[in-house]
Amino acid sequence: MDKYGLIGYPLGHSFSIGYFNEKFQNEGIDAVYENYEIPDISTLPEILDSNPELKGLNVTIPYKEQVIKYLDAISPEANAIGAVNVIRVTHKDRKTLLKGFNSDVIGFTKSIEPMLEPCHKKALILGTGGASKAINFGLKSLGLETLFVSRSKKEGAIRYEDVTPQVVKEYNVIVNCTPIGMYPHADECPNIPYHAMDMHTLLYDLIYNPDETLFLKRGKAHGATIANGLEMLLLQAFSSWEFWNGKEQL
Repeated sequence: MDKYGLIGYPLGHSFSIGYFNEKFQNEGIDAVYENYEIPDISTLPEILDSNPELKGLNVTIPYKEQVIKYLDAISPEANAIGAVNVIRVTHKDRKTLLKGFNSDVIGFTKSIEPMLEPCHKKALILGTGGASKAINFGLKSLGLETLFVSRSKKEGAIRYEDVTPQVVKEYNVIVNCTPIGMYPHADECPNIPYHAMDMHTLLYDLIYNPDETLFLKRGKAHGATIANGLEMLLLQAFSSWEFWNGKEQL
């Protein structure tokens, strides 16, 4: 039986395990998907050694950048983004070979593109982690100018206190790449001026639990168009399966 899985920490909110095991059952695929909740990325080789049936892994917070040093190869897109969330595992001459890909950018770009209007030229990216790098890559590929927002002072980013109503009007696509507002902390949201939003504002939250975060609710109350991360996740999962079963060689 083939095995696939997810590495990250913590994994209490994992979508993938239910999605893939249901897929395997419905399509008669002799495989299983398991969660590998590892408190440190250095445990990855141990996971691979003890699970020789592994054919592929998904990677989530906080290892999308840290995992790269363990890979034998990386796709050009994942390399340009600087983050990996899909690993194909192959075995050759008793060696385990790992190739990294990024399905975040595929899922995000395909899901947000139909929502973009001519007025959407600039985007704020809330957060600076591994997912935000893929979001930045995707937005730029769609022709938008981007600006990161960080809690601390960082090069190439502004801080939350710098997000004025004028900034919200100018950067009217706002993507939340932070875990703020994720269950069970559904009463929290990023600290930005929601009152400056209107019908030209597009809010996109990578969070999918709850369906409608406080970030989305507050924007919607001022007329913003909103979307959560569920469609992105479904598109990512589809892409993961394609990467794991790809024909290209390492």
